Amino acid sequence: MSLVVVGSMAFDAIETPFGKSDKIIGGAGTYIAWCASNYTPVKQISVVGGDFPQAELDILTERGVDLEGVQIKKDEKTFFWSGRYHMDMNTRDTLDTQLNVLGSFEPVVPESYQDCEFLMLGNLAPSVQRSVIQQLKTRPKLIVMDTMNFWMEIAMDDLKQTLAMVDLLMVNDSEARELSGEYSLVKAAAKIMQMGPKYLIIKKGEHGALLFHGSKVFFAPALPLEEVFDPTGAGDTFAGGFIGHIAKTKDISFENMKTAIIVGSAMASFCVEKFGTQRLREINKADIDARLDEFVQLVNFDIQLGN
Repeated sequence: MSLVVVGSMAFDAIETPFGKSDKIIGGAGTYIAWCASNYTPVKQISVVGGDFPQAELDILTERGVDLEGVQIKKDEKTFFWSGRYHMDMNTRDTLDTQLNVLGSFEPVVPESYQDCEFLMLGNLAPSVQRSVIQQLKTRPKLIVMDTMNFWMEIAMDDLKQTLAMVDLLMVNDSEARELSGEYSLVKAAAKIMQMGPKYLIIKKGEHGALLFHGSKVFFAPALPLEEVFDPTGAGDTFAGGFIGHIAKTKDISFENMKTAIIVGSAMASFCVEKFGTQRLREINKADIDARLDEFVQLVNFDIQLGN
């Protein structure tokens, strides 16, 4: 049951209308690993500097995350991002980005990762994502890719080249519109699937997520939460829950992807309740099951149509 996750492991400093964090642990790869490891062992590919706490690496190892693919560059610094969220929590301003080790990152796939059945490519430069796909000797059953508008603006050709090699793309609604040049998400989805991915997930933050495949569409709601404390990492947590469920069940049917989206949504609903990865460290299987049950109740209805 081999899931390989590629993504950043980083430091974040976050301001929201509800509080402010000091330097905390973040990065797409970190969030995905914390989440997916609830369901399946994870093989991680990333890069950190000598300043990344050993204790953080140890706790991931304890959770069944294999770190052989994580490069530690002792004399360099870990990637750092700082941002401030607006009141609606959907828009944010980047205050500082320091690429550090990520600027020259060349992933190396260890021999022990070659049994990869499922590959989750967190948001990184499309050339870095592609390099991992090219290093795998056997194509995984499912390759999932996340990306962002930044790459559409500075590396569109590169992005399209990588898109042609993946099975499923995850983007948010504004990224889907930018990538396709279409405002209607249905039209946008059709265009994006012509670029290569057979499946597309469009995340809409507090408004849930859409799954497209051919002419099929599935919509999953987001749980209405009283408080959203910090949305950083919610999309990566969603991806971690999604791919974790798929890797655990080994089923890549459209029907099972529907379940995986609900699992991803449940994990994301935990993530936003506290700063960084804090909430993900506290939850156990009973918490996750109870939250999944809330999702089932949220969308469960029986209707009878008159003649």
